[in-house]
Amino acid sequence: MTGPGAEPVSGPDTERRLSEAMAALAEQVHPAPGAYRTARGEWRRRERRRRLVLALLAAVVLALAVIAGLRLPDSAPDGSGPVFDGDRDPAPTAPAARPGG
Repeated sequence: MTGPGAEPVSGPDTERRLSEAMAALAEQVHPAPGAYRTARGEWRRRERRRRLVLALLAAVVLALAVIAGLRLPDSAPDGSGPVFDGDRDPAPTAPAARPGG
């Protein structure tokens, strides 16, 4: 990178110069008092909100599944294949005993 009156930034000492510049910049940065506590509180609020939204979503899905499970079988048209017809005897009969046997 070159600019008016600037040396090109390339060569063997580029990494060292960049490292020194970043270290000097980092020394000037100081966190605000209570920054960790504030950040932690925000993270905990977001986590609680995420869990609440997930619980509500699960409750809605469960409620919809229960409603569908109760309503769909009741809304089937008549004669649409019941489990037991009523025409057949549900218990099979035992074979007749052979005479003399």
